[in-house]
Amino acid sequence: MSLDNMTLDELCITTIRTLAMDGVQKANSGHPGTPMALAPVAYTLMDKFLHFNPKHPHWPNRDRFVLSAGHASMLLYSMLHIGGYDLPLEELKQFRQWNSKTPGHPEYHLTPGVETTTGPLGQGVANSVGMAIAEKWLASYFNRPGHEIVNYHIYSICGDGCLMEGVSSEAASLAGHLGLNNLIWIYDNNNITIEGNTALAFTEDVATRFMAYQWNVQRVGDANDTELLERAIKTALKSDRPSLIIVDSHIAYGAPNKQDTSGAHGEPLGHEEIKLTKRRYGWPEDAQFLVPDRVSEFTNKCIARGKELEEAWNAKFEAYSKEYPELAKEWQIIQEGRLPENWDAELPEFPADPKGLASRESSAKVLNAVANKIPWLIGGAADLAPSTKTRINNASDFQKSSYGGRNFHFGVREHAMGSILNGMTLSKLRPYGAGFLIFSDYSRPTLRLSSLMEQPVIYIFTHDSIGVGEDGPTHQPIEQLISLRAIPGLVVLRPADANEVTEAWRYTMSQSNRPVALILSRQALPTFDRNKFASAKGLHKGAYVMAGDEANPEVILISTGSEVQWCVAAYEKLVEEGIKARVVSMPSWELFEQQSEEYKEEVLPISCRARVVVEAGSSIGWRRYVGFEGSIIARRDFGASAPLPELLKQFGFTVDNVVAEAKTLLKGAPPQTGTRLLPNIPGIDLE
Repeated sequence: MSLDNMTLDELCITTIRTLAMDGVQKANSGHPGTPMALAPVAYTLMDKFLHFNPKHPHWPNRDRFVLSAGHASMLLYSMLHIGGYDLPLEELKQFRQWNSKTPGHPEYHLTPGVETTTGPLGQGVANSVGMAIAEKWLASYFNRPGHEIVNYHIYSICGDGCLMEGVSSEAASLAGHLGLNNLIWIYDNNNITIEGNTALAFTEDVATRFMAYQWNVQRVGDANDTELLERAIKTALKSDRPSLIIVDSHIAYGAPNKQDTSGAHGEPLGHEEIKLTKRRYGWPEDAQFLVPDRVSEFTNKCIARGKELEEAWNAKFEAYSKEYPELAKEWQIIQEGRLPENWDAELPEFPADPKGLASRESSAKVLNAVANKIPWLIGGAADLAPSTKTRINNASDFQKSSYGGRNFHFGVREHAMGSILNGMTLSKLRPYGAGFLIFSDYSRPTLRLSSLMEQPVIYIFTHDSIGVGEDGPTHQPIEQLISLRAIPGLVVLRPADANEVTEAWRYTMSQSNRPVALILSRQALPTFDRNKFASAKGLHKGAYVMAGDEANPEVILISTGSEVQWCVAAYEKLVEEGIKARVVSMPSWELFEQQSEEYKEEVLPISCRARVVVEAGSSIGWRRYVGFEGSIIARRDFGASAPLPELLKQFGFTVDNVVAEAKTLLKGAPPQTGTRLLPNIPGIDLE
């Protein structure tokens, strides 16, 4: 077969295959096998089903396509290139190179047409569930009889690895429960992983598993059978359930020596193998990055069709705007990532109260005040809403029979919850998800991706310390705070009282490109008298002088969250004894590090080296703020099971201990609590 004898479909499919081979070979790195196998699937989707406008990739009513098997990124880049997106051939030639739009795995914000960052297996399909939920909610909220402005589908290609990862099972289970019939997964069943045949570790009946999840399941026996694939997708579009289409394929299809081998998964085919493969395809053997002129017919078709689709939708939206102007205004606000005017006008201010509230309780009040003004603030918990206090009052549940509900039941699925939140946020909603801080470890991959994609996802983590008491070390977070602080771009906020909680929510909602983790207590925290102490608005700078006006303090007490109260009480004792003390509330390291050097010096003057940090978590990282001469009252173990008063006493979280540490430092003696050296390495501080 020669190029002249190929149909346009065959020409486009082979172009995708050869571009993928050439891109990986030129980079000497990548995954050629899956793009070669799935080129017919990707082409059929783009040609027959996907509603998109390549000249306006973010057209709101477009279908979403997610390549969950993100290692096969050259499949997506080749597809986007011939589909008319702003991804020139030169970018494909720069695959995996510095400053290119074609990184090793698809990255949101970087490449036009990429809907989400994928690569960590299973994340893409779990994101797609969030996208499907968002479409259902938006359609329920905005559509009106005769005015359907939200009506799109979500497609995702996944592989064996995606379905082995637990997050995909969590997400699929929830999608089936919710009846998300706008969701179609195409499973590339090629029987090959990095280590060899999937029979080494993956022998379950995938079809039966997904039928148990209440999915519609079909099978296409050959990835090259585009007619059967087309029929399967049409059937899926008519289903009242989410759909899984199992497509049997041959990895590195057409490669005479590497087809159906693990050697084609994650390394270039090699120049000679590529020549032999192109010969089998009827392609010029020595041509590289060849896009035949006739392929432009398909490109132009995609561009024209996309323009027509969007123009038709724009006309619908114009008519909708005339009949429902307020809803149309809200739609625009959502699409632009803005907040309604005066959204924070009713945020509560809490009166001084020595008994106070748990910060999870005050957060519930603030959350509902925000939700009253922002209807698209929606969310829930991993089966913990009664404990995390994250239910929106006077709102229904999001269920199969009620897609307009604002309260979500994610079930005991922390990992999938985070992935779903990412998908919802990518769809312009403002979702939140809640759980216990100790279980943030289950959500960590999704927290990282929220930050990597610069998405303003809201994570609410309660039960934030040894305040959990009798639940013991399995539920008492120690290393979780520093673990979250280690994620670039994530803002961690641990408010000290109810008014700091209000400001934490004010900051959180103002974000358009940074995820936030709100760290909240189970136990009651006193609400400080803000006429006596500094305004809680200092939270927005990450750290602020809460008490102690002296320009040259002798000792500085630094703390976050529930432990600030011990520093305040210790401060009052020290002042009574004539010691110039200062309390610094530091709810966010990340925000404090953004401040000017002048402000940092104002809060933590370098002249004062007597500093005590108090935080019921790991001591790691605090040396940057107290130096080697300061003291850190923190934990380096896993806590214990006992009533909270006893734990506080045993672990040194008491006013007397804070005072004693401060006085020890003022005497010039070494700190008693904080300095711990690595064994046999004198002078190297573990913290």
